[in-house]
Amino acid sequence: MMQDRYLEPHQARRRPPTEWESLLGDSLERAFAAGKHELAPIVEYLNQAGPPAPNGVPWTEELLQSELARLAETA
Repeated sequence: MMQDRYLEPHQARRRPPTEWESLLGDSLERAFAAGKHELAPIVEYLNQAGPPAPNGVPWTEELLQSELARLAETA
């Protein structure tokens, strides 16, 4: 009998997350737990709760999308 094989999310990482990446992930989890599931409310949440976006600029929808895509490539 062949077992289904799956990859644990952490097995796919090439490196440990940085402190900033961990803070971003924690904040995103809190936003989801608060019922924020659309991009605009999540961006608003990040701008209020942090962490700040790269270079300290305010989060925008475009910036969050590009940053998450960048992190997905380097994870």
